[in-house]
Amino acid sequence: MPTIDELIGSADLALRTLSHSARAGRPMPRPEGAVADDALTPEQRRLSGALMRVNHVGEVCAQALYAAQALSARTPDLRAQMEAAGREETDHLAWTERRLAELGDRTSLLNPLWYAGAFAIGLAAGRAGDRVSLGFVVETERQVEAHLASHLERLPAADEASRAVVAQMKVDEARHADEAQQAGATAMPAPVRWLMRAAARVMTRTAHRI
Repeated sequence: MPTIDELIGSADLALRTLSHSARAGRPMPRPEGAVADDALTPEQRRLSGALMRVNHVGEVCAQALYAAQALSARTPDLRAQMEAAGREETDHLAWTERRLAELGDRTSLLNPLWYAGAFAIGLAAGRAGDRVSLGFVVETERQVEAHLASHLERLPAADEASRAVVAQMKVDEARHADEAQQAGATAMPAPVRWLMRAAARVMTRTAHRI
């Protein structure tokens, strides 16, 4: 069972995530000589804003998932692994939030709903056992990696600032999946993988606009 301090820490993380108080531990990726945002066309800014809002929602969910899986981890080593990955996801959260502000766009209005749903899913994965929890991380991060690759194809070529953020996020997500695999993850059954993809499609299509 999680301790009182761990429960308080989890609640604090939720509040910081949903109150736009995330602080990155690493500098935000910035390409040298990037085109200024005011050089982007209105259409390019809207597209970048929508895509970065979807990415921000993904990071809101990542905060909830890793927090819940850390709380329900059965070994200190797995708890430490989940917490370390969660800290890198906090960087992503802060970067996408800052990028949205730079583009003059907003975060999703449904973030509390996304967080609550992801936290419940993370708890369920954690309670199923450490190997299942790790397998859930592998599948989630592989799907996110593919999602970010698609965004790199869709982001305007002139929006080098957003592209730099997404590229670094993709590298980090791939490493999280590799680390979970090496730690002893069990493969998710095909129906679970399908449900995860279906849920992700609902989230991305909704967050693109709301």
